[in-house]
Amino acid sequence: MFLPKADIAGKIVLITGGSAGLGEQIAYEAAKRNAIVVVCARRINLIGKVREVCSELSNFEAHSFQLDVGNPDNVEEVYQKVTQNLGPIDILVNCAGFGLFRHFTDFEMSVAEEMFRVNVLGLMYLTQKIALDMAERQTGHIVNIASQAAKMATVKSTIYSATKFAVLGFSNALRLEMKPFGVKVTTVNPGPIATDFFEIADESGDYLSNVSWLVLQPQPLAERIVNSFMTNRREINGPAVLEVASKAYILFPRLGDYFAANLFNTK
Repeated sequence: MFLPKADIAGKIVLITGGSAGLGEQIAYEAAKRNAIVVVCARRINLIGKVREVCSELSNFEAHSFQLDVGNPDNVEEVYQKVTQNLGPIDILVNCAGFGLFRHFTDFEMSVAEEMFRVNVLGLMYLTQKIALDMAERQTGHIVNIASQAAKMATVKSTIYSATKFAVLGFSNALRLEMKPFGVKVTTVNPGPIATDFFEIADESGDYLSNVSWLVLQPQPLAERIVNSFMTNRREINGPAVLEVASKAYILFPRLGDYFAANLFNTK
């Protein structure tokens, strides 16, 4: 279904995990549409450069804040700074997150806890604050970056898939709760993307080359995401083969387990 692009010029767009990869490209695409971009990430040496590029691309000055979404106090601090200095946030993109591909029996629970704090709880902390503002104003859009791993888990993705299953379930319920207030919620479920995410996630160093036929490029995906801003787009999925596989997994779970354990077992 075709959904026309909304005018986001002058809208305040806050992006977590905006220092590199998909978050960085979303920032640039939003800036091209003359949004007021607010880039947040832990790597302060990188977000300044992203902010400068966004300011060049947009008719408005961009902003950057160092943010560790896994730290509730830091989330509160940055939220207060943004809203007090710039005003209420119109579009929130929760892109911050990390993964680690490792067998569950070898997984350190301290790392699992950190992954949940960043990928799930931190997302919830920030979203709740901004969702309250959006509900009061009767407008806004929340975009949560989940994963195809939220629809079909594979070997060595136990913890990462668990966090993304949580994000997807949270987003689907939040969409229903926010609809009466005129606030939109979109979930993005990508397969592997050619970003530095895999520098941490893939200890073997071979995953991206093993799945080269599935790998998405961040800029085209970012453009699709920004085109969905302030529209009623429910989900953005890709690549198509993984979305078909995830749907088949629901209909034919035994066959899905076979493919997940064999065809997609490339970590």
